[in-house]
Amino acid sequence: MNRIYEGLLDKQPFFVKVLDKSHLPKVLDLQEVVYDALPNKDILQPLSEEEFLVMLEGSGLIIGAFVGETLIAFRAVVAPKIDEKHLGYDIGLVDESDLKRVLYQEISNVHPDYRGYGLQKTLAKVIMRQIDMNQYDYLAATVMPYNIASLKDKFAQGFYIVALKYIYGGKLRYVFALDLREEPIYEDEPVTISMGDIETQQRLIQEGFIGVAMKSLENDWVVIYKKKR
Repeated sequence: MNRIYEGLLDKQPFFVKVLDKSHLPKVLDLQEVVYDALPNKDILQPLSEEEFLVMLEGSGLIIGAFVGETLIAFRAVVAPKIDEKHLGYDIGLVDESDLKRVLYQEISNVHPDYRGYGLQKTLAKVIMRQIDMNQYDYLAATVMPYNIASLKDKFAQGFYIVALKYIYGGKLRYVFALDLREEPIYEDEPVTISMGDIETQQRLIQEGFIGVAMKSLENDWVVIYKKKR
């Protein structure tokens, strides 16, 4: 497969290409390395071999960053099946025709030895250039509270929080969305809430607020919410 991006990690060259089924063992191995290195295993919801195959066989896309023959990072998107767990419902969509126009930003893994180079952000830009965005109206994703790197990644891309709920068998996750057609319009007064204050955040979301940014404040991380007009 042709290279779709080339760059440097300091002075070390790397390249990115679209992955296929032949890369599945390397993807699974890297996911295991990343998962084992996590101090809090709840941060990552690992995907099964079957879930990766769905994306590799046409219902999504996985790109990988390589140093030589070594896979050091990958990022995935998937067109999800329509069921009661579809994240489009959290965006406010109801009709199946609208739900089909939602694309998920799926799992993103970077080898512990290659963190700090902005690979997650680079792969986000590269993978979105590989997609025919005329097919979609929204992007959606889930992130655990206090998974700071992944939260920063979503906000940097323009995503905003539309839900905070327990999914994946009882794991607490923010649901992020990005409207590809137009930017939300907000009322002027922001509300700043500790990331750990789950009930208040859920109440604000029910009242029509969405989380638009985050910052470090007094040894905590806080989320800035604004109400949509």
